[in-house]
Amino acid sequence: MAHETLRVDGMTCGHCVETVSKAVSSIPGVSKVDVDLQKKSVTVDFDEGETGLADIKSKITDAGYEVVAA
Repeated sequence: MAHETLRVDGMTCGHCVETVSKAVSSIPGVSKVDVDLQKKSVTVDFDEGETGLADIKSKITDAGYEVVAA
């Protein structure tokens, strides 16, 4: 199980938190997602056998946000 925190720009409200959380949670292998609006971060626990950091970053980008650091 991997644990990563990503810095994400573009999140400004509770709707953004919900959107990012739902998008990342929909990825097979993701077991936990914590989105912190004030820190502009997304912390993810995931099974590296099922998904990877590139998939998570892609899903966040597809939702309309920018991953600026891992």
